[in-house]
Parts: sequence; C-alpha cells; structure tokens
Amino acid sequence: MHEEMTLTRFYKIHNKDINLAIERALREDRVFDDITTCSLLKGKSAEKKISAMMLCKEDCIVSGLDIFKRVYRQIDPKAYIKFFYNDGDKIRNKQPAGIVKSSLKNLLTGERTALNFLQRMSGIATLTNKYVKLLKYKDSHILHTRKTTPNFRIFEIAAVKTGGGDFHRFSLSSAVMVKDNHIEACGGIENALKTLKKGRVKPDRLEVEVKDMKELETVLKHGKGLVKIVMLDNFSETYVNKAVKILKKNGFMIEISGGINEKNFMKKQKKGIDYYSIGALTHSYKSVDFSLEF
Repeated sequence: MHEEMTLTRFYKIHNKDINLAIERALREDRVFDDITTCSLLKGKSAEKKISAMMLCKEDCIVSGLDIFKRVYRQIDPKAYIKFFYNDGDKIRNKQPAGIVKSSLKNLLTGERTALNFLQRMSGIATLTNKYVKLLKYKDSHILHTRKTTPNFRIFEIAAVKTGGGDFHRFSLSSAVMVKDNHIEACGGIENALKTLKKGRVKPDRLEVEVKDMKELETVLKHGKGLVKIVMLDNFSETYVNKAVKILKKNGFMIEISGGINEKNFMKKQKKGIDYYSIGALTHSYKSVDFSLEF
C-alpha cells in the first residue's frame, strides 16, 4: 500500500516518465505538423501573442493542471500560464479556470493534447471524490486498481489521489499480491503461502486474495506473520460480515474488491474494512468538459 505517498512526492518520483508520456502524446498528434494551422496562419499572424481562457463547462474536482501546463511548456517554454484553482479544488460549471498566453500557432496546436490530459484526470478525480464522500467509516480508504489505460496509468492514479483516494500498487513491482491465478498456478493457497515463507518475503506489503471462507481459514493457519492484507474478492454480504470479524480478531488488514459501483457501495461498507479497491475509477469514468476560448 502507498496511501502515505503524497501527490507531490509521486510527481517527483515519476517526473521523467511524465515528461516522456507528454512528449509521446504530442508526437502522436504531430503538433509540429499541424497542416490546418500552418495553412491558415503564416508569418506574423502565426506568431501573434494572444491569451486564451480555460473554461470549465461542468461541475467537477479539477485534476491535471500541472500536466496541462507541462504540455504547453514542451511546445513553448515561455508560455504564460496562470490557474485560478489548484488540483483537488471544486470548480463550478461555466467558471474560468485559467489563462494561457502564447502564439496563436502554439495555442492551436497544443489545445487538444493539453485538454485531453485535463479532462480525463478531472473525470477520475470527480468520480473518486464521489466515493470518498460516501465513506461511512473514517479509517477506510478508496484505492485505485491496475485496471488502467495502457500508457496512461501515471496520470490516472494521480487523479485518484487528487480526488481523495489513495495509491495502491503502481505496478507489478510495487508489492506482493497473490491473486486467484497465482494460487491456481501454485496448486492452492497453502502451497503459495509456504513458497512465500521459504522466500522470506517481507510481510509489510504482502496481500493475499481469498475467494471463500475455506481459503480464508488457510490464510489464518499459514499466513500469520507473513500476510499483512487479506482481499475479500466478490464475497457475499453474509460472508463478509463473518470474515471481517475473524480477520480483525487475528490482526489482518482487509480489502474489499469486485463489482463495487456507486449503487451498491453504501451497502458493501462494513466497519473494520480498511480498503475498497474500485476498478471503475480508472475504467468507467466520464471525462469532464473543458475548453480553451480565444
């Protein structure tokens, strides 16, 4: 778990990857080969400096302002950019969110790429914040999953953090998480746990998924001192109640996963559950509508 990681620290650690991802996005859109802009604007008219207003067109939790800025700074290092809000702030519909000043050519060529980042990250932050506000118990946390868009994970999980959620696994190298297919590959959960013990895996970040009470009992028997978190995957409400009591009594932290959505989230919450990992945050969000107005 990385819930203690701050967003500032996250951006610092991943600074190089973020810049490379933005560079790839600009290359994908061929911003320096914009045939429309180059056909319409030539010479002094293309280099004319103007200010464009960033307009928010629906209520949201904004995320990705720094990324928006980085996009334009890769096109024009001297671009003037001023925001009226910070990441994590609530913006109302039709409110101006910032100003970008550069040449007409630069503003036009960078507009879509910059807005793509901002709109998607704000959509995730807004959705995440809805779940955070629905939390019943103060010690519970909302987590992202690895169900992210290929090559966009850094931005998506940063947006979850901005919306009030917490970091989970950044990648396969972040922590040991034994899931159902790992268990099948090892010939059962008991074999998997025994193998991990032989490898002397540190228990501070070791998580095991269980699909029924039988597997849970095996973790209780063989996982003490090794497993930190037990994930209850698609447990029925009856078994969740029973599992939570047993696991808390034995000192395990608990994560709930599988099929969580806005309609059933309130019902799925139980006192004692530490984490709710929600794939929908990064695979079923709706982008927020922003525009640049000249």
